[in-house]
Amino acid sequence: MNNTGQPRVLALCGGVGGAKLALGLTRVLSPGQLTIVVNTGDDFEHFGLPVCPDLDTVTYTLAGLSNTELGWGRQDETWHCLETLEQLGADTWFRLGDRDLAIHLSRRSLLDNGDTLSDATAQICTRLGIEHPVIPMSDEPVRTMVETDEGLLSFQHYFVREQCRPEVNGFQFNGAAEATMSQGFRKAISDPGQSAIFICPSNPFVSVAPVLAMPGVESALHNSPAPVIAVSPIVASEAIKGPAAKMMRELGLELSALGVYEHYGSLLDGFVLDEQDRGLTGAFPHPGRLHCCNTVMRSLEDRIALARECLAFASALSGREH
Repeated sequence: MNNTGQPRVLALCGGVGGAKLALGLTRVLSPGQLTIVVNTGDDFEHFGLPVCPDLDTVTYTLAGLSNTELGWGRQDETWHCLETLEQLGADTWFRLGDRDLAIHLSRRSLLDNGDTLSDATAQICTRLGIEHPVIPMSDEPVRTMVETDEGLLSFQHYFVREQCRPEVNGFQFNGAAEATMSQGFRKAISDPGQSAIFICPSNPFVSVAPVLAMPGVESALHNSPAPVIAVSPIVASEAIKGPAAKMMRELGLELSALGVYEHYGSLLDGFVLDEQDRGLTGAFPHPGRLHCCNTVMRSLEDRIALARECLAFASALSGREH
């Protein structure tokens, strides 16, 4: 807790898994208590429009507009524009629905009028009824590139066009070394009254690593008085969503919650793993920094319950040396 008696939390997240925990946190914390910072390494331009997959997934999830069946995009989507583009011979490997296109068109207009990505995101969120701050990690471009056995691929080409088939050898984050944290991110990560910093259950390599790659982020996390806690995206040696497990295998890493913990290393003060992995706790170097609970978020109740577990764990850690 900070000196107001109310927790203030920074959540770092990517797309689907991160958005689920972010939603749970919004149901427990007020807008003044929570800042959600989202990866923008997945961003790219398509048909001249700025597409921000992780920002959009978080936005749609918090606004109650996400397509829960597909796991991406908006509910009640139509595809008339895409169908016409296909008729015209356009390259439509990245599927943009009509409602989704409206968001990208709005973002394009705002950016062209001089708004930053943070400004544009705030305006879109406000229009969609989202009260909690959703902030891009940077207002400058950072682009995740995947090193594969078929060459260097932009993340969306690897993830969507190639459907994660190529073998992964490593990652590059173009622009990260020159990028600066967005103003909202910098303010939240340096807040001396912060109660906890959560690394949501997002892909450590392509959702969290781009955030950490920017200058000053890791040092700010190390120096924060708040406990830094990651929630494992790997449960029972499988990824809940996305290619994290495949990437870990191909990179020769331990495919387990322990492997995720070792990947983050000294950055963490605490680690949350699923009940199914309780048997692994003896292999961790600091069992006292672990918390086991249900991390598989199938329902809204699951998301809220995990948010409460994480907050209680952070409060307990704050009473210890970290």
